[in-house]
Amino acid sequence: MPTFHYSGSSFILDDKPIQILSGALHYFRVVPEYWEDRLRKLKALGLNTVETYVPWNLHEQTKGQFNFEGIADLERFVGLAGELGLHVIVRPSPYICAEWEFGGLPAWLLADSDMRLRCFHQPFLDHVDDYYDVLLPKLKPLLCTQGGPIIALQIENEYGSYGNDKAYLNYLKDAMIKRGMNVLLFTSDGPEDAMLQGGMVDGVLATVNFGSRAEEAFDKLREYQPDAPIMCMEYWNGWFDHWREEHHTRPAEDAAAVLDDMLRLGASVNFYMFHGGTNFGFWNGANGHTADSYEPTVTSYDYDALLSETGEPTDKYYAVQKVISKYVPIEPAELPAPIPKRSYGTVALTEQAALSANLDSLSTAVHTAYPEPMEKLGQDYGFIQYRTFISGPRPEDELFIQDVRDRALVFLNGELAGTLDRAEPGQQIKVAVPPEGLELTLLVENMGRVNYGPYMKDRKGITEGVRFGRQFLSEWTTHPLPLSDLSGLEFAPGSEPKGPAFYRGTFDAEETADTFIRLEGWTKGVVFVNGFNLGRYWSIGPQKTLYVPAPLLREGSNEIVVFELYGCDSPQVEFVDQADLG
Repeated sequence: MPTFHYSGSSFILDDKPIQILSGALHYFRVVPEYWEDRLRKLKALGLNTVETYVPWNLHEQTKGQFNFEGIADLERFVGLAGELGLHVIVRPSPYICAEWEFGGLPAWLLADSDMRLRCFHQPFLDHVDDYYDVLLPKLKPLLCTQGGPIIALQIENEYGSYGNDKAYLNYLKDAMIKRGMNVLLFTSDGPEDAMLQGGMVDGVLATVNFGSRAEEAFDKLREYQPDAPIMCMEYWNGWFDHWREEHHTRPAEDAAAVLDDMLRLGASVNFYMFHGGTNFGFWNGANGHTADSYEPTVTSYDYDALLSETGEPTDKYYAVQKVISKYVPIEPAELPAPIPKRSYGTVALTEQAALSANLDSLSTAVHTAYPEPMEKLGQDYGFIQYRTFISGPRPEDELFIQDVRDRALVFLNGELAGTLDRAEPGQQIKVAVPPEGLELTLLVENMGRVNYGPYMKDRKGITEGVRFGRQFLSEWTTHPLPLSDLSGLEFAPGSEPKGPAFYRGTFDAEETADTFIRLEGWTKGVVFVNGFNLGRYWSIGPQKTLYVPAPLLREGSNEIVVFELYGCDSPQVEFVDQADLG
């Protein structure tokens, strides 16, 4: 069987030196029907390897219930790459970052108030073992030592940016080895002293992640690992976007020049990303570098990568290909034909369903003394509504949510009184309570758990309590709203719903093609097409359209449902043939 290892400064495959030229492509961000298209374009670029993370929360969204089907079919993705003649690097560590919800960790971990993450904490390790008992046997037949395409596995991801628990890292290494993962194991960290000291493991290859200053980064790696190949496991040739920010781009010439530096040094490289894809549904993560900061990632994961979000080669693709051709011969390969894109025009959403009238069809009420966060109620993603009553009369005072995670619409007797957002500290809502009292309703949106850094223990909903002035309010009725099943909604035509509501319409497609939904006149919410959660939209930008891959559509009638929080100018959306990422 083929073997992959390293000797001195060279990687060795089948007793011959090899330079790894790889691209990151996440199967879970691309509909399965397009995997082959993206992989063929990766190979045509001149790359010999594809790399992917494995998100634990996608595969075990509920404890003990595993999913490896559809967009989660890791085995099919790896097998397809092998059939196309590509090597595969898999990064199945419990934590992946990846701007993915909670860095790939499952939300149910946070139901345990004593849970410690990413360290030698036995309850956490027990969950990892349960996961690996299912995941790693699926990978074993795909290892190069078994005749498969997988040449290397990562044991943890950028751990030196988080901690220095060597007992934990060695536990993960041993967990892989004892389950038969007899291929090259590696770590990846930033090229800094603290990061390499914290993230490296004896007997495991260290690699580094960066976007520029290649020679400086590799010099630092060699200080700690002088007799091994140099590899950039994440070459950040683009970047991701947060809501409220500008769309990030990087000139193709600049990205190609840094690649040239690496290849001139004889380094191996993995483009992060080769193709970004999409954070469908509620899978986007967020950054929170301090206790008071919060920056949720947008739905698109275009990343300004070598392929666009829709899989089209960009100027950066061809600039990179030109550099690669200087160092290795590129076999002639015809690119797959461009995937058709189509404008389906304006679609009227003629039916509406108010959230307030459909709570019981979407959720079962829970009664508690104080508000509980989502995780304590068995909820992972979406929205959650809390309701209580404030007796009166009371003079004007401030309403405090301690703490809102992440954004709360505040209703008093059914009227929107304001919005409190953790990303906008200093907001205030003051109210006087009349003699008859007030009904207080809080609709809280989980906008994505923090995926990187020291503030990852990011429970959602209301994490402590709600105060009116100094007094905590009790006797709450809560409706978890994961929005995973909308079949119980009762729509009516022609109504003008008050407050958050679902809007539904249909359109016919004679032929299916990639398309994009533009939501002019809408404010904030979520879009579903034929029951598939496309992700979030927000007029604040930068992203202005949502990508709809053709495989999500049907020839004939298609259903679109929009869950809008604030109302719209006119209940209609437009399907256009070009993306607008800001």
